[in-house]
Amino acid sequence: VQLVESGGGLVQAGGSLRLSCAASGSTFSINAMGWSRQAPGKQRELVARITTASGSRNYADSVKGRFTISRDNAKNMMYLQMDSLKPEDTAVYYCFAEGYYYSNYQSWGQGTQVTVSS
Repeated sequence: VQLVESGGGLVQAGGSLRLSCAASGSTFSINAMGWSRQAPGKQRELVARITTASGSRNYADSVKGRFTISRDNAKNMMYLQMDSLKPEDTAVYYCFAEGYYYSNYQSWGQGTQVTVSS
């Protein structure tokens, strides 16, 4: 599975951005997709995750109530709507997919930069 993110950029605190992730390849094998982020000098952290079958969602405590993850299985797309952005949301955001195709796998996109100015 190949993943390509888009939608990052520079936004002022309190603003909104929408990230998109396009999946291609063996997309039928995907069980869940999500977003992680990595800020300079920090470890990569899970932001949100959604299962493809039931649409079950989970979020990091730091983004609950501000970010919304969604997916369009027919288009092989996933989205992250980010509202009420804070400077501490500044990071490179990575799309990932988890699935099973002869073995368990996890695929990652190349990342997209999100910068929130104060």
